[in-house]
Amino acid sequence: MKEDPLAPREGPRPPHPSQAQGGALDGAIRARGGPLREGPVLVACAHGTRNPTGRRLVAELALAARRLRPGLTTTAAFVDVQPPTVADVVAGLAAEGRSAVVVPLLLSGGYHVHVDIARAVGEHDSARAARPLGPDPRLVAVLHDRLLAAGADPRDPATAVVLAAAGSSDPRSVADVEATAAQLKFRWAGPVSTGYGSAAQPPVPDAVAAARRDGAARVVVAAYLLAPGHFHDRLAGAGADAVSAPLLPDERIVRVLLDRYDGAPASG
Repeated sequence: MKEDPLAPREGPRPPHPSQAQGGALDGAIRARGGPLREGPVLVACAHGTRNPTGRRLVAELALAARRLRPGLTTTAAFVDVQPPTVADVVAGLAAEGRSAVVVPLLLSGGYHVHVDIARAVGEHDSARAARPLGPDPRLVAVLHDRLLAAGADPRDPATAVVLAAAGSSDPRSVADVEATAAQLKFRWAGPVSTGYGSAAQPPVPDAVAAARRDGAARVVVAAYLLAPGHFHDRLAGAGADAVSAPLLPDERIVRVLLDRYDGAPASG
């Protein structure tokens, strides 16, 4: 039987301190459940997708975090499409006496971050919410690599890039995407603009058409998405000359995830 990658699991445990210190700390450590047992559970909270590859890649992101951080306990939660909900996961951990840090596996701070996740952690003193993964310079580096893999030339001033994000009506999300585009411009000779799948303006096809009207000889869509799914499938019809792959898998994103977990503000 295959292991369920979304189930709460602990990574490999580090050597017990009592093994190296002659047992002097053994009683105290056992009394509090071990040096890492009481550490907050990392709740990797994704949007959710029906795409099997997208589900696998998001699950593997949490597995990779456990490999890089021995002793870390992780579990998955979602804000849409697939269970379990972030509210149910946080409530379940609180009922078990476990603290939690919810890390949004989202690339900007929109409704799901500021409402869904904030509400879930706000109901439990033992839960905290971290920043979303983006914006972050490491994500821009991954975007750049995906564009190169799609055949785009960063030195060509006639190659325009449209940074394609899922979209949100929350202006904070739009600002995060625009900040990512601004960072990408430092790595690109041609123009860089933004387009959105829903809610925000302009839609990706309109952004591609605008880049052509402005004189671009080639337009490449940079998929600012973690994993394959409905929105990435739609990008193929946006009228661009090429579309980059989503960001996962990449170890740099795993390290961003762990940094968000470590940097989560104290509760209260």
